[in-house]
Amino acid sequence: PSLFMNNYTDTDLKIPNRKSYLVSLTVLLCIMLSSCTPEEHSKPMVYEGPLREAEDINMFYTEKNRMKILLKAKKINEFQNGDSEFPEGIFIEFYDDFGRITSTLRANSAYYFKAENKWRGLGDVEVINVEKKQQLNTEELFWKPDTKKIYTDKFVTIKLENEILYGTGFDADQDLANYTMKNPEGEFEVED
Repeated sequence: PSLFMNNYTDTDLKIPNRKSYLVSLTVLLCIMLSSCTPEEHSKPMVYEGPLREAEDINMFYTEKNRMKILLKAKKINEFQNGDSEFPEGIFIEFYDDFGRITSTLRANSAYYFKAENKWRGLGDVEVINVEKKQQLNTEELFWKPDTKKIYTDKFVTIKLENEILYGTGFDADQDLANYTMKNPEGEFEVED
């Protein structure tokens, strides 16, 4: 007989409890088989944050080699859909055909909606007509560059040379040259 070969018979193997042995073997096989199933993969997350960020921005818009708009911002976030966010505020200067500043716009924060070509200023929003010394203040203001119009449905204050106007709802040219207040309040001077 060989040293490595033992001549065992079924009766020589002593299994204490054959039923518990079979149950344990079955459970072990089930665990091993269940661990081999393919893993479920979750859907990839879509990133919706800014694609680019920049600080200390000066953007120029020109027409026929003449500067028309200068935009200054401390920070800009640009998104995949073309929208831009200015979380730390903006300051915009508007120029006439002779290079003179006609008006300015300032806001605590702003957002540009590319699909609509529309800007939204928030916080302490201020528009000044430099030549006429008029000033508009509101908490939210929209600007459409293609129509050169500004508007809001919020409360506004307009400071003129001799009077202050209050109201809710407003639309105007971007330089405040022509404006309409929807629900005016305050004191008005009426000429006879």
